[in-house]
Amino acid sequence: MASKPILENNVRELRSRRSWSQAELANRAGLSRAGVSAIEMGRLVPSAAAALALAAALECRVEDIFCLPSTKPNVTDAWAWTPKRAPCRYWRAEVNGRNWLYPVEATPRGVVAHDGIFRDGGFAEIGRDDPSRTLVLATCDPAVGLLASEIEKTSGFRVVVIPRSSRAALTLLGQGYVHAAGVHLGTAEANRGNSASVRKLLGAGYALLRVAKWDEGLAVDPALGLSTVRSALKADLRWVGREEGSGARQCLDELMEEKGVNVRPPRRVAYDHRGIAEAVRCGWAEVGVALRLPVEEAGLDFLEVRQEAYDLCYPIAMEAEPRIKALIEAVRSTNYRRSLAGLPGYDAAEAGMVQGIS
Repeated sequence: MASKPILENNVRELRSRRSWSQAELANRAGLSRAGVSAIEMGRLVPSAAAALALAAALECRVEDIFCLPSTKPNVTDAWAWTPKRAPCRYWRAEVNGRNWLYPVEATPRGVVAHDGIFRDGGFAEIGRDDPSRTLVLATCDPAVGLLASEIEKTSGFRVVVIPRSSRAALTLLGQGYVHAAGVHLGTAEANRGNSASVRKLLGAGYALLRVAKWDEGLAVDPALGLSTVRSALKADLRWVGREEGSGARQCLDELMEEKGVNVRPPRRVAYDHRGIAEAVRCGWAEVGVALRLPVEEAGLDFLEVRQEAYDLCYPIAMEAEPRIKALIEAVRSTNYRRSLAGLPGYDAAEAGMVQGIS
């Protein structure tokens, strides 16, 4: 077998359609399981004999399995949104029967392998992930990597996370660009907060999958010596904010409406919860609203304001979709709930509960 991947292949897709494991396909084709795995990942190009053996086992033609690398995406592919620059890396995923290309961006999961590179008006395909086996989540949850790992481990689906605030995530869901959107626009006591936001932005026909209740509050520079939310609101401090439509912005707006506060509108806006903590940790601001987890990770003081309900919203019509089923099963799994409950500020007691929005 050659060492340079010069062919694209559909081995995994054809194998998955038959519900075969790599070992079963290897046995039927007379190959090693490691060899089948390397071929699927594009690390090895099969010999003519191996290609014919795979075609015989899968009951198809060799050209149905292997083809030369494409220079253009499938005709059904389209940008979910326009890249900010070129060249750019991209992910590909299928949502509601349509293949979308997503410009790669920083995510809470770190670097996630891309499927191709767009440059000079052309597409260089380098990935081997089946778009129909990629789950796309839009969320601001800083611990979403735990959920993604659980889904990938138990179902084999790849997870791509698009970091977005609650309202922005719901907008992407309504546009059909993602499978599920994270939302935390209501307190834990006001269970209708998230459902009311979804109903207002998207209407009926959606479901909310409870992931956790989490603590949101103030990330405060420890040097200030503040011990209460009220003392922080009365002090003349430099605040860092979040964009409109985020749960953190909603929380800050509500705090600013209280009497006797001395909060100047933030001059700087952070991209996410870790951005708030980083701004305070680096001295660019003295206080901001964020979740407990990134605040404690940054070694800052956390002053709790409220506990919020964090849900993942998805269309009810997609409940039978394998990727949504895998998402629900992962949230309900003992392993994930145990991992989530061990994080600062996360309460996983209600994880897995589903509420329909009619």
